[in-house]
Amino acid sequence: MGNFIQVHMLTSYPPANLNRDDMGRPKTAKMGGVDRLRVSSQSLKRSWRTSELFQATMASHIGTRTKELGHGVYKKLITGGISERNAKDWAQAIAGSFGKLKAANSKKPEALEELEIEQLAHISPEELISVDALVEKLIKDKKEPVKEDLELLRHPEKAVDIALFGRMLASSPLYNVEAACQVAHAISVHPVVIEDDYFTAVDDLNNGDNDRGAAHIGETGFASALFYTYVCIDKDLLIENLGGDRELAKQAISALLETSIKVAPEGKQNSYASRAYASYVLVERGNMQPRSLSVAFLKPIKGDDFGQDAFVALLKTCENMDKVYEITGVERKSLNAFSGEGKISELLEFARG
Repeated sequence: MGNFIQVHMLTSYPPANLNRDDMGRPKTAKMGGVDRLRVSSQSLKRSWRTSELFQATMASHIGTRTKELGHGVYKKLITGGISERNAKDWAQAIAGSFGKLKAANSKKPEALEELEIEQLAHISPEELISVDALVEKLIKDKKEPVKEDLELLRHPEKAVDIALFGRMLASSPLYNVEAACQVAHAISVHPVVIEDDYFTAVDDLNNGDNDRGAAHIGETGFASALFYTYVCIDKDLLIENLGGDRELAKQAISALLETSIKVAPEGKQNSYASRAYASYVLVERGNMQPRSLSVAFLKPIKGDDFGQDAFVALLKTCENMDKVYEITGVERKSLNAFSGEGKISELLEFARG
């Protein structure tokens, strides 16, 4: 059994469209027989790992997600005096070590699409440094890369986002990294009804002499909700993914926890300014088998005080789980903005262990 850190959050958002479906409507899920508002785990993870807070905290330990590694290598080789033919072949060899490349497009040969990786690749800072060093070597020696050169490109040990959220390349399984962090889809603890926001835009230079109508008319969906969010971190796997660097693992845990508490999904923020901090956070650490507490909201909250009722339901479910499954040896710490109890500094220190 691993050493797990589990995070349970209650976060209330005002009217918003945080995460849209293919029709531009807020995403939903059916749970407990009613419609709930939903924010996908993909949306949450992207908003957290690309946030200024996470980027600033983890600085040089953030990877790059791209298909265009080969294009950058090709340009550097050309600038370094390598012929176009060799530059293309060598760039393909380097980019191809990170995944299957796109097939050549005979209709657009100038686009060099065959330099692009078919699947989005998550590349660590160390791997990018290795790529740059290899390119400089190729320019200096005027020789194509050999197998040993390309094997030097696998160095994900210091990329915190790769260690936390994993890396999967179907065409290059050697580069796969199992995620140390699991993030559930956030769901509202109560039923929701998505409303329609009808809006217009006015032409500032239209004096109304000929046309008094709006310059633009639109419609978008929105809703407000109190969300339950669950995050689970396998600390032992995180340390392993980071090459045994325990201190970096602690920094990663602290950064992810603070970010998940403070950073909202980016959808329609300019339209709704739906920024929010979590109102309640419960952090658990120990060797128990992980479990979500979403069952606390299988019966939707319908009282007059969603925050307090959700808080009570969450703690009661946690207490009952402990009782029936005879759970012991789990340490817990919480932050409660509803009652003003707890401090984020203490919570982050507790999570770091």
